[in-house]
Amino acid sequence: MNRRPPVAVAAVLSAALVLSACGGGGDAGGGDAGAAPAAPAAEAGGPLDLAGAGCPATVVMQQDWQPEAEHGAMYALVGSDYTVDADAKAVKGSLVAQGVDTGVDIEVRPGGPNVGFQPVPALMYIDEAITLGAVNTEDAIAGAAEQPTVAVVSQMTVSPQILMWDPASHPGLSTIKDIAAKGVPVVTSGDIIPALLQSQGIIRPEQIDTSYEGTPARFVSDPTILQQGFATAESYIYENEISQWGRPIGQQNLADYGYSIYPEPLAVRADKLEELRPCLEKLVPIMQQSQIDYLAAPGPTNTLIVELVDAYQTGWTYSEGVAEFSARTQVEGGFVKNDPASGVFGQFDPARMQTIVDTFGPILQQQGAIQANPDPTELYTNDFIDPNIKMGS
Repeated sequence: MNRRPPVAVAAVLSAALVLSACGGGGDAGGGDAGAAPAAPAAEAGGPLDLAGAGCPATVVMQQDWQPEAEHGAMYALVGSDYTVDADAKAVKGSLVAQGVDTGVDIEVRPGGPNVGFQPVPALMYIDEAITLGAVNTEDAIAGAAEQPTVAVVSQMTVSPQILMWDPASHPGLSTIKDIAAKGVPVVTSGDIIPALLQSQGIIRPEQIDTSYEGTPARFVSDPTILQQGFATAESYIYENEISQWGRPIGQQNLADYGYSIYPEPLAVRADKLEELRPCLEKLVPIMQQSQIDYLAAPGPTNTLIVELVDAYQTGWTYSEGVAEFSARTQVEGGFVKNDPASGVFGQFDPARMQTIVDTFGPILQQQGAIQANPDPTELYTNDFIDPNIKMGS
């Protein structure tokens, strides 16, 4: 379901290049942990004490893609005593929130090729150790019957998915609709986006091309196309890191065309909601604040993210420059902001959830992914949200 494909650097354009996933060396030491002072322990019984709140000894968080700045709130909680398991593709350390040790550990696992591209709900039902998973709303709809999940906090408010184009190939045009009207191929990695655009009469069936594998080769060789990307990555990468391109791209947010999903909200298995309730009462506000704190000072977490990409050796590349651009764009582009309906950060809007189900349910039914629309109220809860946590406050 439109999980992000890998964006590789320009070197992938060379036919001679072979991406080699060098064998990871098991556990590796963390970020100079011996030199870093240990975080003070959280006050017993206080809001940051997770050990006494029924949380697992290790809070396992499953992402849907490779380490990147869009996942900063998770990685920002990894303490300086972390270890990296390059074979298992995981980082583990003390869960440190707002400068204090919460008394439990955190383990962050990447998704995508690291897990055979399995949807996060499927992973959560295979491995009961996963506490929270990043589940895009359309994936939650698709899994509602067999692998139901309940989103407990939104980390990004608006999807940064875009379609991009070459301005020189489409002079004077500035929207997806106008460029698509020329009949050009619309190249994506999945079928949700083209189905959404086709349902609105913006593209025709013959324009749909779901062969995008994440490299820049197709776009560079045929710049007339519309191609999937992320506002938080591609414009920087193409202009600064792909020497065969090296100039700006044109782009428009797919949110402008009804791609209204909550991107990567954190969810629990529906059958574990009540068991985890005491933990979530403290953990969800920590996740709200972690995203805000990360975006205010992303540097240290970005360094960890880049370190993990290098350690995992999957062929995915990610630079400090992209990470910095992403963190800045998440805020400046309005992708991470307070819930417009309530003004609270991380809260879900019931009316928006209904719209998401009404929009994507029929598409998924037509594609044979579901038999009927789920009840949108069963896909999320605001029970654990701290209404006092807001960006800019």
